[in-house]
Amino acid sequence: MDPIAFLSRYLHDHAEESIPLTEMSRLTGYSPFHLQRQFKATLGLTPKQFQLRCRIERLKGNLRHDDPTVTQALYDSGFASSSRLYERIDSDLGMTPAQYRASGDGVTISYLTFATSLGYILMAATDRGLCRLDIADRAEDLPPRLHAEFPRASIHAVAPPFSPLLEAWLEAIRGYLNGRAINPSLPIDIRGTAFQARVWAFLRQIPRGETRSYSEVAAAIGQPKATRAVANACGQNRVALAIACHRVIRGNGALGGYRWGLDRKQQLLDAECSLSPR
Repeated sequence: MDPIAFLSRYLHDHAEESIPLTEMSRLTGYSPFHLQRQFKATLGLTPKQFQLRCRIERLKGNLRHDDPTVTQALYDSGFASSSRLYERIDSDLGMTPAQYRASGDGVTISYLTFATSLGYILMAATDRGLCRLDIADRAEDLPPRLHAEFPRASIHAVAPPFSPLLEAWLEAIRGYLNGRAINPSLPIDIRGTAFQARVWAFLRQIPRGETRSYSEVAAAIGQPKATRAVANACGQNRVALAIACHRVIRGNGALGGYRWGLDRKQQLLDAECSLSPR
């Protein structure tokens, strides 16, 4: 298993524990600096932020089951107190839960559109990384969808010269369409649950020209009964190609679903197979 995918699973399984960066470094074989950079580029969060999100999701689960007291649920989820919970949310995630759900309030997003063999692609990024990669038959359909997803963000279409981050992603997508793999270290800035982040991290590691079934993905992240949740995580992916949900199919070989259309999914898989070394 890829070291980052392995570590995300480990942090999820040990969400209530405080795992030192030195221990994470030992588990992955990466230096602490490289580990932090690679983990955040792949999942959009630092290991500490990811584990906090896992801990919060565990808290929600503990509150739903067996009717525990709030205090006991906090302790079982790894928090010392309710005040400690909100301190961690504010300092580690950088925003309160209300701000987190505020539809991009205070965020600046730059985007561009361009024509490809798949149709028109809109690429949008914050200063942290790619936040949307959308595909449509008509260029004019794309900006309204971006505005609908982030109605409170400051959104700007850009022209050359692009920022270094946007230029890197543009080159990555052009390279992908010409037969090259997308560099998995390019940063993304997308919002999702800890479970979705683990699924997306695994999808970024599926080699070009290969596929996995939804059940294989569920087993690979350590939750073999979560096949339906894996399919839902694929459906919630907002960055086509960068997170390769098109490489996940049904166990019987059927394509399953795809946000950007089954014809495009088949086109992507056919192109990857034809360009992959045999």
